[in-house]
Amino acid sequence: LFPRSRPPYADLRKQARQLENELDLKLVSFSKLCTSYSSTRDGRRDRYSSDTTPLLNGSSQDRMFETMAVEIEQLLGKLTGINDKMAEYTNSAGVPSLNAALMHTLQRHRDILQDYTHEFHKTKANFLAIRERENLLGSVRKDIESYKSGSGVNNRRTELFLKEHEHLRNSDRLIEETISIAMATKENMTSQRGMLKSIQSKMNTLANRFPAVNSLIQRINLRKRRDSFILGGIIGICTILLLLYAFH
Repeated sequence: LFPRSRPPYADLRKQARQLENELDLKLVSFSKLCTSYSSTRDGRRDRYSSDTTPLLNGSSQDRMFETMAVEIEQLLGKLTGINDKMAEYTNSAGVPSLNAALMHTLQRHRDILQDYTHEFHKTKANFLAIRERENLLGSVRKDIESYKSGSGVNNRRTELFLKEHEHLRNSDRLIEETISIAMATKENMTSQRGMLKSIQSKMNTLANRFPAVNSLIQRINLRKRRDSFILGGIIGICTILLLLYAFH
């Protein structure tokens, strides 16, 4: 009746049910493993909250997870192949294409396969997320511990560096203030020199512009000098006369 190369539909359904039962047991164990993994990590976090022990030690749970994940993926692949054979058998010649019972059974097995696949990927994703989070926390804790272990030795050195840095900042500030004062003094001297040059140039300009006034000023100065000499001579003579009179 049917081609001998294909197993009967009943055998295919039997194989599908066996694989589904096996998958159901595997998924339950897989889910329990992930739950125990999360609980174990939470317990370790509470127990070692003093940051003295890393969270992850590479326990056998990771290896069990990898092994079970591979086994479940293989079972899902086998069940997918059985469903494909059932679909091929349903659509093959000699079987009515409108057989509602066969189509309903096939759809039911496909729905079960889809549910198992979705559950497996969801559980696996949760497990990987927990493991990634714990790896990150373990790395952070290691960094904190390494910092704490080295902080006792480096505290004194850090304080010395800070003090030296503060001294250098104070020295830089004093040097900047001194340079500012020197620059201001230089600017004032330059301004005063410019003012003196301006006054001298103005006096020379006036002297060159009014030669008569210049000559008159020179004569007045000569007469004042002559009068000073005459007055000084008279005072000197009078002083000598008074001394001679006093001693006689």
